[in-house]
Amino acid sequence: MDDLPGSVTEPDGSAVIRVLSYNIRSLRDDRAALVRVIRACAPDLVLIQEAPRFFRWRKAAVRLADATDLTYVTGGATATGPMILSGLRAHVERTEDSLMPRTPGLHQRGFAAAVLRIGGARLAAVSTHLSLSPAERYVQAGLVLDRVASLGEPHVVLGGDFNEPPERRGFARIAAELQDGHVVKPWGGDITNMRPPFQRIDAVFATRSVDVLGCGVPHGLPGVSDADLRSASDHFPVLAALRVPA
Repeated sequence: MDDLPGSVTEPDGSAVIRVLSYNIRSLRDDRAALVRVIRACAPDLVLIQEAPRFFRWRKAAVRLADATDLTYVTGGATATGPMILSGLRAHVERTEDSLMPRTPGLHQRGFAAAVLRIGGARLAAVSTHLSLSPAERYVQAGLVLDRVASLGEPHVVLGGDFNEPPERRGFARIAAELQDGHVVKPWGGDITNMRPPFQRIDAVFATRSVDVLGCGVPHGLPGVSDADLRSASDHFPVLAALRVPA
């Protein structure tokens, strides 16, 4: 597997950044393995799903950030699970967490969102986690696109657990408007769900103004075993390298 480009600020002010989207299952698995995986990915941004959201959730979020040499940006309980962490290259301009309409009997869903500057580039980032209900997922896919547009930024990255593969209606609705990183520039593995049916249900999307340099599941990371990837969570992470214009 070819190496994914590393983080760099280019002479024209554009920035190559590494974005990790990761469902961490509320830190219920092997935390030491999770830390090894995140650190080995060397991300500038981590778009998390299923972050801790109950008792002392902020402390758990900060501990994870500290252990991975990152900074807590926003989300967690305030977004019902989605959360954003960033590296020291990122300057946070604003955060905008929000909730989706709730369907009685189903889990509340939301967005963690932030606008950041990295190098000479300005980027909005969104993390989300869609419903287990197919009908609700399709509606939420439209809300995802509305949320991306409402940030008012030309360059946006979206990471999430979409709870369905690309051929289903909700995922396809998002992919019709945004670039699906793994389709544009496939890199690494594609299956993200470790439970049957083994599918690609996690993804990194970007607006068409962003240049996708590679995107996929990062197997073969230095210092990280396959056992680490499998014990860190019940999802594999998705790592993308993106060039964001100045």
